Amino acid sequence: MMYVEMKHINKNFGDFEAAKDINFGVQQGRMVALLGPSGSGKTTILRMIAGLEKQDSGDVVIEGKVVNDISARDRGIGFVFQNYALFRYMTVYENIAFGLRVKKEDKRKIDNRVRELIGLVGLEGMEKRYPDQLSGGQRQRVAFARALAPNPQLLLLDEPFAAIDAKVRKELRGWLKEMIEKVGITSIFVTHDQEEAVEVADDIIIINEGKLEQMGTPVEIYKKPKTSFVAQFIGTSAILDDFSGFKGFGNLPKGKQAIVRPEFIEAFKSDNEKFKSLIHATETGVITNIAFRGSYQELTLKVNGISLTANRSLERRPVKIGEQMCVLVYRVYVLTDDDTEIHKNQLLKGVDIETL
Repeated sequence: MMYVEMKHINKNFGDFEAAKDINFGVQQGRMVALLGPSGSGKTTILRMIAGLEKQDSGDVVIEGKVVNDISARDRGIGFVFQNYALFRYMTVYENIAFGLRVKKEDKRKIDNRVRELIGLVGLEGMEKRYPDQLSGGQRQRVAFARALAPNPQLLLLDEPFAAIDAKVRKELRGWLKEMIEKVGITSIFVTHDQEEAVEVADDIIIINEGKLEQMGTPVEIYKKPKTSFVAQFIGTSAILDDFSGFKGFGNLPKGKQAIVRPEFIEAFKSDNEKFKSLIHATETGVITNIAFRGSYQELTLKVNGISLTANRSLERRPVKIGEQMCVLVYRVYVLTDDDTEIHKNQLLKGVDIETL
């Protein structure tokens, strides 16, 4: 059963279409990322689910009930804002207790719940601190605990890590996923960070210019993009107007764009014994740039007048700018009018690439 559903949702701000016939469902207990570029409409969709924004048409359904006319306060939703939205004059304890006090819950119940959440988010000993005495990561934990305090059945998070530095952001991603799994709450979060979406979400919804491009698991989205936008947006890709001149791809339809990802490419030295039998399927490329990416090198190669990117393990032999390499392209995505097709290198028929 879908716990949250958006049915034929449309929303305009003047001439700007923020949501165009949006339809999707989120299963109970799943954590879903609304992913897309800035201005794509993802935050507007989140705010319509929360009741903070009213759609022009369509239905928002939560737990089988249309909630179009139900106020944000009465939808039973927890919301974590991008800028934390903590009360500066309230302590950690008071911020977390705020929603329960508004509901006029019993004092003992409030105290038990607040202390439970402080333990859950790992802020023991900080109950009496004020927001300006906390780090960005600690403030986000308080905001998370405050949103969970009234026991909502749905948690919405708007760019939850945007205001936090890169190192802490990475740590909080794992922490958030672990917390959501512990609590078991259905969650939807907005992000423009692909790495964040892939690492944290069970499912990803790609939004572009107010339209839903694709929904699926991170692996499905990455390996089987259904639209040209998704194929170009996810991962690091080179977009080529014509790839049919490359060895093994003479069958590609002319006039169709092709997308080549780094993992579709193997760049190796001509004396590499491991790939010796595949030389016939390669092109000659020249390294024009080498970028260090922490656990690997990113090579930019000029091949047939086109720049392609390949990743190279640090465990392999050193390479240098200007060096000639054999460049083997395993496969490409070809963009059609409304879909993407995977085309494999025809010269590699019968070769098990996974064993190389």
